[in-house]
Amino acid sequence: MVNLRTSFAGITSPNPFWLASAPPTNSGYQVQRAFEAGWGGAVWKTLGDPILNVSSRFAAVSFNGQRVAGFNNIELITDRPLEVNLKEIAETKKRFPDHTIIASLMVEPKQEKWHEIVKRVEDVGVDGLELNFGCPHGMAERGMGAASGQVPELVERQTYWVKEVAQTPVIVKLTPNITDITVTAESAVQGGADAVSMINTINSLAGVDIDSWNTIPHVAGKGAHGGYCGPAVKPIALNMVAECARNPRVSVPISGMGGVSDWKNAVEFMLMGASNVQVCTAAMHHGFRIVEDMKDGLSNYLEEKGLTSVSELVGQSVTRYSDWGDLDLNHKIVARINPETCINCNKCHIACEDTSHQCIDMLKDPSGNKYLKVREEDCVGCNLCSIVCPVDGAIDMIELENGLPSMTWNERQAMINGITTVKA
Repeated sequence: MVNLRTSFAGITSPNPFWLASAPPTNSGYQVQRAFEAGWGGAVWKTLGDPILNVSSRFAAVSFNGQRVAGFNNIELITDRPLEVNLKEIAETKKRFPDHTIIASLMVEPKQEKWHEIVKRVEDVGVDGLELNFGCPHGMAERGMGAASGQVPELVERQTYWVKEVAQTPVIVKLTPNITDITVTAESAVQGGADAVSMINTINSLAGVDIDSWNTIPHVAGKGAHGGYCGPAVKPIALNMVAECARNPRVSVPISGMGGVSDWKNAVEFMLMGASNVQVCTAAMHHGFRIVEDMKDGLSNYLEEKGLTSVSELVGQSVTRYSDWGDLDLNHKIVARINPETCINCNKCHIACEDTSHQCIDMLKDPSGNKYLKVREEDCVGCNLCSIVCPVDGAIDMIELENGLPSMTWNERQAMINGITTVKA
């Protein structure tokens, strides 16, 4: 029997699917609806000194017929009084004692401020705390959010302040708006974090209206950078999760987020080291009921793989993720076109001829029928033809045995340096 129950930094949940701190977790009404729909946990929309939000706030990037391929927002933390939020958290936890409620927190980088808010939220029964060091807009301009999250010393110091008084696990939410996220992840661990979560939203401008010349979104004709999320950011988020998961100095569980839209995305994040996932944009796009498919899909997948728990999946691909210098230079794959499936649209030929290695020939058979064929001796196995091909199975990437031993760039350079040293 497959069991989706998880334990994350000592926090147990009915399943690994949490709602991220965002508009969907803005009130007790919403979080309770989410739990009724089947979500395992929710990170309450960030608490702090209530602010005023602007109108309008959201924008979306659609691509090639797919709506909300990316999502942009300039909304800030809660604009509801702290007392109201705390009352609703207590009510929600009382009604759903087995579901996870995490309080997302953001205050000025002052020890007394952190101590005060931690004590107040823990008094109402939250299961853990998530320190929001990632908000890229609005709050960052006030010295909080990403402004703190981009400074390793501030991440470590503020995490330490929270750990001085916290009685529940502390999760540090990291900003992707930094050169190397592992640096701040290490700082969070040094400050005593029990876990890290990533990624928060990416600095962005969704677009410009070419008729009015206003930014999208705009507030009375003025625009500002916002936070980007949704399916388009998944590759960026997945890389950052993987980099932290393979870093021995980031020795705490990871909660992964950033473009998780279905159970397959969740599996990818877990394989790359995330112990659970957080979802926002997909819920905003499709509603809370999407979690039903997520749970069913993950459960069926685990069963097909012969696994009984989510924990058996976590990190299984981390050792396969390395640096470019560790890749085998002698590995050889080539493209092969299946003439039975190919529809002769010529997209592969055009892509290869114009932008790759000119190794797909347009030929004619004895009857005069045109067909495409790859000159395998010139193919570098770049995958471009199979990527642009509109027909599944029309182009296969085939591994060739070339009789050469494995040789990485690092090994090659070490060998060259060794020869140079001997000659010297």
